[in-house]
Amino acid sequence: MPIMAVIETAERLLPPGLKARLAPLTRKLEAILTNDDETARAQRRALTAFVIRIFSAAIAFVSQIVLARLMGEFEYGIFAFVWVLVVLAGNLSCLGFHTSVIRFLHQHRARGELASVRGLNLAVRLVALVSASAVAGLGFLFLYVFGDTVEAYYLVPIALAFFTMPMIALGDVLDGTARSNGWTVTALSPTYLIRPALILAFMLLAIWLGAPQTAVTAMQAALAATYVTTLSQLLRLTLRLRREYGPGAKRFELGAWFRYSLPLFLVDGIGFLLTNADVVVVGIYLPPDQVGIYYAAAKTIVLVQFVYFSIKAAAGPRFSAIMAEGDMPALAAFAGQMARWSFWPSLAVGLVALAAGELLLSLFGSAFTAGYWLMAILFAGILAKSLVGPGEVLLSMAGHQNLCVLLYAATLAASIGLYVVLIPRLGLTGAALATAAGMMIEAVLLHIAVRRTLGIVLFAFADPAPSASPKVS
Repeated sequence: MPIMAVIETAERLLPPGLKARLAPLTRKLEAILTNDDETARAQRRALTAFVIRIFSAAIAFVSQIVLARLMGEFEYGIFAFVWVLVVLAGNLSCLGFHTSVIRFLHQHRARGELASVRGLNLAVRLVALVSASAVAGLGFLFLYVFGDTVEAYYLVPIALAFFTMPMIALGDVLDGTARSNGWTVTALSPTYLIRPALILAFMLLAIWLGAPQTAVTAMQAALAATYVTTLSQLLRLTLRLRREYGPGAKRFELGAWFRYSLPLFLVDGIGFLLTNADVVVVGIYLPPDQVGIYYAAAKTIVLVQFVYFSIKAAAGPRFSAIMAEGDMPALAAFAGQMARWSFWPSLAVGLVALAAGELLLSLFGSAFTAGYWLMAILFAGILAKSLVGPGEVLLSMAGHQNLCVLLYAATLAASIGLYVVLIPRLGLTGAALATAAGMMIEAVLLHIAVRRTLGIVLFAFADPAPSASPKVS
């Protein structure tokens, strides 16, 4: 394995003292890379997702700096607001199938139901495309009827966003399909590496060709990049699935798939709203230049969240596989491991991000340094959430998706209430405080729910061993 050669070379070059201190870490890494058990595979997926997210964060960060420098905080704020809206709407248009495909693929494959696997792979794509197209159509109808109530500078970017939406949704279900098969690179690289790089490349090309440095040009670049990325991923994944499962009959169990997916739609939808509602509400209450400052601060501290995302990407398939085996002690041990993997790297990355916060924000432009204290507030919420790791994934894979709906609905309601109260009074600081408080509420509710339903104490500093008979649906 090439990476093992790199590790061995590095060990030879290290001073003896440092080599001895790093020996436990290198042995652990070597075990992750060479062992063939399920835990090692999950660890490799997490490590791969982690590396992809590192590169993704770097690409996104650089591209956002360049876009902010090119457009200024006002036009950048318009683009940030509209881009968050389209990504949010596209994700919701999947109706939960981008997550449920992970559970159902493992289930059908374990039973040898290859026709159902092939049917599932096709169904999730059609659902995403039809649903997103319908939402986009309703959006165009809204603009036609009520367009005069929307600020003029938002109209064209929002219209371009509606054209982008079906490809956003399709890309999300392709991501879920690839992750369900353990193909982490195929799942994550299009959305998190290729698309942001193409958005920046197309934006620079458009400006070089004489296009204005505005949010409209940025959204045109985003539209082109999204179509190129998603259609390329569709072709690649279709060919790989055909090699994996072969051609043949397709069976569609739409009733069962929808019954499980729709609660997940609410769970993931509310969760995604919690992640992005701050930018949306800031855009409703405050002018675009304030949106730009808040978005820059959030994008900078979000470097911490790629740790959590990486753990979540790897945890879902492994949780599902352990559930299928019915091994609750193994589930408890793995869940506790996920919480620790989520917390400690998040703490380390967050402290580094805060130490360099003002410098990083100044790269966007001198006006953006006003967002430094927003980063510190948001980090407190991110750290609280990392203490319980991917608890919502654990509950969903255990069949408690309806409970997740209730938890996230309560969290979203509390967060929106805090936004409405705090933003008009405290501006951007109020938005950050409301966001952090919402994350803390979410963490507490997930901890309580996992403990009461599965008997697992899900906390980075606790023994996760089951304390009661779990309730797995």
